[in-house]
Amino acid sequence: MSVCNGIARQLRISASHLLKDCRPLAQQPRCWNISISSESRAFSSSLRQFSVHVRSPILRRKGVNAQSPQHITRARRRFSATAGASHGHIEPPKPGEELNVTFIDKDGEEHHFQVAKGDNLLDIAQANDLEMEGACGGSCACSTCHVIVEDPEMYDKMEEPDDDENDMLDLAFGLTETSRLGCQVKMNKELDGLVVRLPSMTRNMQASDFAQK
Repeated sequence: MSVCNGIARQLRISASHLLKDCRPLAQQPRCWNISISSESRAFSSSLRQFSVHVRSPILRRKGVNAQSPQHITRARRRFSATAGASHGHIEPPKPGEELNVTFIDKDGEEHHFQVAKGDNLLDIAQANDLEMEGACGGSCACSTCHVIVEDPEMYDKMEEPDDDENDMLDLAFGLTETSRLGCQVKMNKELDGLVVRLPSMTRNMQASDFAQK
């Protein structure tokens, strides 16, 4: 019986030593994981600080506060484009230099305007929302700004139309002896009181329609 007790005691002692030898090995991975996790957090923190230091000078040079989205919105609003004056823009005449012109529209209604010297009939009509197309933009390449001068004597005071204008007038609807292209008639003192009639319809034929292809 004493022999058995001695053997059992030796086994417990051996097992105890074995557990003591294995305990450090079991604890080492846990320490290693904690060390790696701490290093990862430190690296992430350093990376964030580096990112902030890199971005901040760039935003500061542009005059933008990185913490204020409103400043970014204001900076974007500074970049804008302003459209140039479209065809039909005219300046008001100087006091004492007003010239009078009257348009009679397709319905027979009269429209009276005071304009400045040098304004052409196409610009005057479009600036006042009258129905005059001017498809070519006033380059004397179509007949859509065709007008009829009511007074033959006033017609004779105008400069004679050149060949380009005559070519386009040949394409105009309802051509008369006193027909002109509105883009080619510029107001001056001799034409003060001019009255022109808009034709009942226009024909949108341009010089480019006859160009060789």
